[in-house]
Amino acid sequence: MAFNTLFSWFIKKRIHQIELFKKYPVEVQGELFPKLVDEAALTRFGLEHNFSNIRTLKDFKSAVPIRSYEDYKPYIDALREGEQNILWPSRLKWFAKSSGTTDARSKFIPVSKEALEECHYKGGKDLLAMYYHQRPNAKLYTGKTLVMGGSSKINSFNEEGYTGDLSAIIIQNLPIWVELKRIPSRDIALMDNWDEKIEAMAAVAVEEDVSIIAGVPSWTLVLLKRVMELRGTDNIRDVWPNLELYMHGGVSFKPYREQFKKIIGGEMSYVETYNASEGFFAIQDRLDADDLLLMLDYGIYYEFLPIEELHSKNPKTIGLEEVEIGQNYAIIISTNGGLWRYMVGDTVRFTSKFPFRVQVSGRTKHYINAFGEELMVENSDYAIEMASMATGAHVLEYTAAPIFMGDDARGAHEWLIEFEKCPNDMEAFKKELDAALKRVNTDYEAKRSFDLNLKAPVIREVPKGTFYNWLKHNGKLGGQHKVPRLSNERHILEQVLNLSVASI
Repeated sequence: MAFNTLFSWFIKKRIHQIELFKKYPVEVQGELFPKLVDEAALTRFGLEHNFSNIRTLKDFKSAVPIRSYEDYKPYIDALREGEQNILWPSRLKWFAKSSGTTDARSKFIPVSKEALEECHYKGGKDLLAMYYHQRPNAKLYTGKTLVMGGSSKINSFNEEGYTGDLSAIIIQNLPIWVELKRIPSRDIALMDNWDEKIEAMAAVAVEEDVSIIAGVPSWTLVLLKRVMELRGTDNIRDVWPNLELYMHGGVSFKPYREQFKKIIGGEMSYVETYNASEGFFAIQDRLDADDLLLMLDYGIYYEFLPIEELHSKNPKTIGLEEVEIGQNYAIIISTNGGLWRYMVGDTVRFTSKFPFRVQVSGRTKHYINAFGEELMVENSDYAIEMASMATGAHVLEYTAAPIFMGDDARGAHEWLIEFEKCPNDMEAFKKELDAALKRVNTDYEAKRSFDLNLKAPVIREVPKGTFYNWLKHNGKLGGQHKVPRLSNERHILEQVLNLSVASI
């Protein structure tokens, strides 16, 4: 009862604050920008870039170029060696290990106390606040919350420095009121051997009354299937009758939606989040829509880089007031964790303004544009979903890359697809995929006209377990790692193909 009373107070407070930044988004971001700059003025980075004399956004852009992780690595290396007051004034001891999808080398994103409390934890609480606001009779806390957990244990690399993936850091620092409801134990949640971890999690979870699940769709499916095997059922409701909410993120939910519906009978709420090691960016604030509300009071100042500016020598960013609905932008952030004009690597597409809602459309490095088709992950996920619905297929994982032009001067896209359930007609699946891509991407449609520039896609079915083997082969098992959906070259596709037992 005490918890419900406290949470009711929090909900009312936060919904009011959220409504304010929805109504005054530009003003909220405008107030945040100088606060961040002033806070870091006396750090090494702030002194090097003359933060004390920055008065306007134009000054800031002139003083600080857009940067990638590699540009920040010398600063971060110094922080990891124990130096302080380099990027952010508060003491930095946590570093979120993030290797992304293709790079073998790990990134170590500094996570400040402010970023944990005012961004990451705030995002989790806001998700529940907005959910309860729409479902006032929800009974989430009658049961336990099953959290998939991190991909690596927390490791100490000096006396006061720790690293692990972001979810591991969050689990390590959760408040007691969350810990009381969360399963499994930290020891299991932070196991880094995912084969053993799934078994241990399933053994614990099958005995609990779970009402909330949080995790990446692909690994959550693996866990749910193992739990059902242990109970001898094909419906997870037989194990957890009070299951009400699944919170997911990291990859698009579209390819997995039908599989979850099949496994989870009855009414179920799905809420998507857009968060990363660098920050918690957006939350699905409407249960009947698939776009996400950009959270503007989390200590993150946003700029947006039009895709056509991505490889410009002098890229020009724009603010919220200038974005256009339907256009793709790379996200540039300045944060209360000490990242300044940092390129996250994601692209988003705005679906509305006032309030500002987005959909994640892809990655700045993960797309296919070998023939001018500008195919984004958002397009491919949609096409996979449409082809699956039309042919009764269930897709587990996929990746695609170009087949470069040969003697006939025509190229194509090659798709490696791992099916949970194969389509009833593979040729029909290919045609539906191609048609869906044409509907959603006019550049692709133009290049496919009369097969003159781009031939029909080539579909190869790979055996179950192929993408798991690829992740394992590359040391990428775990929730933070994702299969790259699209690539502009064939390296990843060839790796996956070579690891498959057979292909069709």
